[in-house]
Amino acid sequence: MQTMHPTVLVGPADWDEARLPREEFSARIAAFWGACDPGIAGAIVFGSPRDHAELAYLTHFTPKLEDAIALVPRAGAPRLLVGGGANMLGAAKPLTWIETLVPLRGAGAAIARWRDEVGPLALVNGDAMPFGLRQEIDKALGAPPFDATALVTAAMRRKSPREVALIRAACAGLDAAFSAMREAQRAGQGMTDTVLAGEQAAWRRGAQDVRSLFGREGRLAPFTVRDDAPADPLQVYLAVRHDGYWAEGFAVLSGGAPPVVASARALLDEALQLAKPGAPCRGVAEVLGRAAAGRPHPLTAKDFGGAIGLALEEPGGLTAASAARFAADEVFSIRAGLRDGGDSAVVSAIVAITETGHEILWPGGATA
Repeated sequence: MQTMHPTVLVGPADWDEARLPREEFSARIAAFWGACDPGIAGAIVFGSPRDHAELAYLTHFTPKLEDAIALVPRAGAPRLLVGGGANMLGAAKPLTWIETLVPLRGAGAAIARWRDEVGPLALVNGDAMPFGLRQEIDKALGAPPFDATALVTAAMRRKSPREVALIRAACAGLDAAFSAMREAQRAGQGMTDTVLAGEQAAWRRGAQDVRSLFGREGRLAPFTVRDDAPADPLQVYLAVRHDGYWAEGFAVLSGGAPPVVASARALLDEALQLAKPGAPCRGVAEVLGRAAAGRPHPLTAKDFGGAIGLALEEPGGLTAASAARFAADEVFSIRAGLRDGGDSAVVSAIVAITETGHEILWPGGATA
């Protein structure tokens, strides 16, 4: 779901070894090299404040102000090139388990020297690089490096038990936020203050990032101007990032929700029954699309959610054209939307695919 991206990432992002120990990252890196061409000796892994899921997956590092690059050799210790100059290294150190941090300046020359030390290189998340930086690196290396991004994004789809625990924490923050919004709405707060109450509840639980869209009559938009008029029903989308992992949810807040809300929930429940290992992902999209034919909500006309984790939208969308199948240890955000005359509703759930079915992580928790 596309939302307003914060200018500066301010939430807590320190590496907590108790939650994600070093061996978790060692296993991820080992799996990457096991899947990579044996002729590749090192990986350049790029991340920016806006697009850093792959970098965080391998290093835990979240670039808050400027870009960063990890240099991960097949043998030996990785190093991290951090934007912002030498004065930023102290602030960056707690964000990662990597011990060697150096300034990002002169990245092309530094990477060329590293290539001469270790051998042929691969590139991860290069499409997110600023044009000038990508040109600098390609020129220094003499040719574009092998693109290994797909190897990392494929591995990211299967969540470890520790990762699922962190997504649960993000879901708990999402629960707290929606509870706070419902209380504010019942207390007669205006639309702006109602949504702010939810955002503040998530921040108080230690969120790294909180994003919202909301509106009357099923419309969704970010904050633009203050609106003190009550809104019932109020359609809300909220995304919460906690310890690097995202949870998102759609809900209609109302003291007396219109019938279309119950219809959307029933449609979502029907689709969730298809979320099990081995089942085609397109099956969920087909059920949701067929049931909503003639009265789809614009947000769910063709897109019914997708994989979620370190990225708010990981590769693997739920569309009728998808060739993928659900697999155990994947986590999906699934949404259903309907319109009925002047009323509309979008509702959603986050599910973890298990060996035998799925577990609903949000809202609440149930196993099917």
